[in-house]
Amino acid sequence: MQRSQGQDVSAPTVSANVAVTSDYVFRGVSQTQENPALSAGVDLTRNGFYAGGWASNVDFGDDTDAEVDLYAGYRPEVAGYALDFGVIGYLYAGQPDGADYDYVEFKAAASRAVGPATLGAAVYYSPDFFGAAEDEATYAEVNGAVSPADKWTVSGAVGRQWVSSDLDYTTWNLGAAYQLTDNLALDLRYHDTDQHDFGDIYGARAVATLKATF
Repeated sequence: MQRSQGQDVSAPTVSANVAVTSDYVFRGVSQTQENPALSAGVDLTRNGFYAGGWASNVDFGDDTDAEVDLYAGYRPEVAGYALDFGVIGYLYAGQPDGADYDYVEFKAAASRAVGPATLGAAVYYSPDFFGAAEDEATYAEVNGAVSPADKWTVSGAVGRQWVSSDLDYTTWNLGAAYQLTDNLALDLRYHDTDQHDFGDIYGARAVATLKATF
């Protein structure tokens, strides 16, 4: 079929990433019992729309051994703001019968350049959160990043996780990343929460991550 000259027929952009980290930390909580993790992902983008998948090993102290995330969304730019509206599915391999670990989140985020920095905020909502049948959960975060020198980026975030079963906590992180090559970066980051009583995986920790992008 012949296409009109004004019709966009550009192919999606495909990118991939592989990372090794000293501890897989998600919202301040270790997902690997404070042990290392290897992860990989692939993303497709076109005209602001995106879809992708990501996987990592995990350790919850049972037979669960892998997490697979599938996601899609739209990232428009409006009045100088970079917006992100998406949905994420979290799937876990090897989970025990009745564990109910799999869940879905809906995401809305915005960021904007303010002088030399980029400031942002995001909200995530799940109607049936991880391992908690019928429990709703909301996570809200503010974050920022700045590049003080060539190849360096300093960034941090503060977030609050609310769960309807009262497993609420606040988390924060601060770190610096150095671009070793065009495709390889090293990130050193400090994570903590305000609920160490929930267990060691909620404690303070320093994490090193080496990530390659293609």
